[in-house]
Amino acid sequence: MQISDKFHDECGVVAIFAHPEAEKLAYLGLHALQHRGQESAGIVTSDGLTSRVHKAMGLVADIFTEDVLSKIRGTLAIGHTRYSTAGDSALLNAQPILVQSNKGSIGVAHNGNLVNAAEVRGQLERQGSIFQTNSDTEVIVHLIALSREHTLPEAIADALRRVEGAFSLVVMSPDRIIAARDPRGFRPLAMGRIPALAGQNRDTIVFASETCAFDLIGATYERDVKPGELIVVGPEGISSRFYSTAAPQSSCIFEHVYFSRPDSVVFGRAVQTSREELGRQLAREAPVEADLVVPVPDSGVTAAVGYAAESGIPFRFGLIRNHYVGRTFIEPSQSVRDFGVKLKLNPVQSLLEGKRVVLIDDSIVRGTTSRKIVRMIRSAGAKEVHMRISCPPTISPCYYGVDTPSKNQLIAANKSIEEIREYIRVDSLAYLSLEGLKKACGDGEKTSYCSACYTGKYPTNIVDVEDIQAAPTRA
Repeated sequence: MQISDKFHDECGVVAIFAHPEAEKLAYLGLHALQHRGQESAGIVTSDGLTSRVHKAMGLVADIFTEDVLSKIRGTLAIGHTRYSTAGDSALLNAQPILVQSNKGSIGVAHNGNLVNAAEVRGQLERQGSIFQTNSDTEVIVHLIALSREHTLPEAIADALRRVEGAFSLVVMSPDRIIAARDPRGFRPLAMGRIPALAGQNRDTIVFASETCAFDLIGATYERDVKPGELIVVGPEGISSRFYSTAAPQSSCIFEHVYFSRPDSVVFGRAVQTSREELGRQLAREAPVEADLVVPVPDSGVTAAVGYAAESGIPFRFGLIRNHYVGRTFIEPSQSVRDFGVKLKLNPVQSLLEGKRVVLIDDSIVRGTTSRKIVRMIRSAGAKEVHMRISCPPTISPCYYGVDTPSKNQLIAANKSIEEIREYIRVDSLAYLSLEGLKKACGDGEKTSYCSACYTGKYPTNIVDVEDIQAAPTRA
């Protein structure tokens, strides 16, 4: 049952080098990254000689029991938690992908989306390659295996120069971990370190999509993997090189708006800082007389804190979220209106009754869920409902690792702000400006952001994608 009208988080990756319980650290890292994908998860491990894999559909804590982890023990591990953005929702597309090739045993986990995957796949199939999945990640695996370069790092570099789009990648051979990001730096990937344990002769090096994974496993954030960089961690130590020429930076600004956890540092910037500033900037741009600031949990909470602080209007949790919603539900035979949303959220009537409410959320996608939430708040007795969105109107799909609806399903691509206001039935509606968004997220300070979902101007040539109703513009 669909109970959310949000963009779906892309994927999360983690890698562990040189730890006696690498599989357990990978499991914990994936647990911290569960918000980035709830469809499937997997871990590949190595003891230096043999690689083992376990992956399944479902949530990390359900897949990796103590018994399962005991069967994949290793000192190296890579892990992946997935929401499908390319390829069907099926176990065959779960990652990491583990293959035996002329480069030896290779495990690959990928966060992102290749915009030329179908083109390259077609070339490979004409050359005799046989694909086992319909995931674009397998394209990278085949390119690595077919590369004429003699070492695995050189083969990976050769493969990555042939693909275009978004990728943060961790690769494992029996004795080393390799991490890489695409030249534009669309998706995040951080590097950290755990000091050597007693009896160990080296520190543990870790990689993860977000630094919140480091906090859980006791690692210290050192730096981001740089766009176009390839880092090799092996028995001989750590080495780094750039496999690609520099490209204009296009880090995904939606990581700061919604995807990443507020306790993470992403693209060198604390997400909490960005998100609170989004709310403050929104209060400056779109003030309103009201009694309460109420977030749509959990996505609107941090921005609502900023809005309340800047406006002086009290912050209250007027909507309570049920955190124990499963994947399937038995609905009463006598249908309950807005059943899916009510499973997840419930209004606090004693707070809302007779009040003028500023409702804060991070985005409006199709508008259907926003409309239901507004109806719930009004039914709880709110006198006025003023919706404030902490990003600009979303008018274009993302092709860089985010599962977004087609353009004809995005309400802001097809309706004016006034028409959206009427549809979701609020007293007023305002979005944060693009300029305000970039300012709040520190655009140009440590990175430059991709904002194609708000502008329709894409930083790469868009190929092999569906639902483009007009030729996309290059940024």
